[in-house]
Amino acid sequence: MAQPTMSVSPYWELTFDADGDADTAQRDRLLTGAKQRKIRDLILFSHGWNNDRTGATRLYSGFFAPIPALAPPTARIGYAGVVWPSMRFCDEPIPDFPHPAAALGTPGLDDGTRHALLETFPGRATVVESIVRLLEQRPPEASELEEFGRLVRELVDAVPPGPQAPFAADTLAEGVPQDEPEMFTGSTAAACTAFATALAGLDGDGEVRGFALPNPWDGAKELLRQATYYAMKRRAGTVGERGLGPLIGRLAKAAPGVRVHLVGHSFGGRLVSFALRGLPEGVRAVKSVTLLQGAFSHYAFAAQGVLQGHQNRIDGPLVCCYSRFDQALSTMYPLASRMAGDDRGLIGEVLGAEWGAMGHDGVQSVPDTRAYRLAEVLAPGRLPASGCVNVDAAEVVRRGGAPAGAHSDIVHPELARVVLAAGRIT
Repeated sequence: MAQPTMSVSPYWELTFDADGDADTAQRDRLLTGAKQRKIRDLILFSHGWNNDRTGATRLYSGFFAPIPALAPPTARIGYAGVVWPSMRFCDEPIPDFPHPAAALGTPGLDDGTRHALLETFPGRATVVESIVRLLEQRPPEASELEEFGRLVRELVDAVPPGPQAPFAADTLAEGVPQDEPEMFTGSTAAACTAFATALAGLDGDGEVRGFALPNPWDGAKELLRQATYYAMKRRAGTVGERGLGPLIGRLAKAAPGVRVHLVGHSFGGRLVSFALRGLPEGVRAVKSVTLLQGAFSHYAFAAQGVLQGHQNRIDGPLVCCYSRFDQALSTMYPLASRMAGDDRGLIGEVLGAEWGAMGHDGVQSVPDTRAYRLAEVLAPGRLPASGCVNVDAAEVVRRGGAPAGAHSDIVHPELARVVLAAGRIT
């Protein structure tokens, strides 16, 4: 497939592996190019779950497209897109993006998702093929469903070796490094039944219907989906802290005048947030962070969060856009978090609130966090110049079918304007 044409220039691509190691040639092109072209503002976007580089580039091109017309004529803006090893299931429709119709609503795995699993988890071809076979055959024996759970655990490497292990937790209550998630240690049948029940209650408008008791195999693909997302969550933290944060430090040294504006969608929001933790001491190049439907705990910046106080590394605001139409974060994320054991301990006992994600209801339990509707925050001079800011973006982030809902409905000029306002580029 031909690589999509980028809508803006200059644009730099930054590729990282699962351990946060950067493509050095791409990194050096950015460091040199930003200085030579006298870039004043660099908007750096990280995708979340995404199938491949082509999909990431298409997302960046679509989101960046209105910015040149919205920014002042004298602005010297550069653009960068992070590419990191994550994936989405092809049955998750993205508004305005093509998707194979055959993938929607099928209990098995389509060829695109199967290929994505092979690319995202190299060396696991035999495991992937066994998972595909069980999802297609749906054998009635309880032992076969438990075997499916074992294979899923093996695929995602629930407690990985190497540098990724400490990066799964969003709060201190989850444990650092992360223990083996309860999603993989309990009954596979119980987990699949819970997912199937939740799926049966979702409709295309983001509302929840009455629950029924379905076949556990109806939730097996969702268990696989959430297990892969658990691995993506872990990778996002690794790439942010070990990869992107130090790279921004290099950029600040190579081109001291560049103002960096981080934008992250879904797990990409987690990635750019963890980049704050990886910034070298004294680096103040990050002037804004905008989270679009962030798929990590809304307590991450709170007193018991692993990013506590790191919003102060930003020389500007941390803006969190959320939407009630995001089914992935309103229904599936909290369910998967409970099954992973992420909602135990201090989350319930000290913070006293239901588990949730940034993209569901914004930053929580951080003092002085401001809250606005999208139309309000777009008024000139309305967006605060520092601190945490929650923005209800449901008036534009509202399209998309089950199981993800509007989670990926983020390509809107209004959200591009939020990025410009957060970075004080307007």
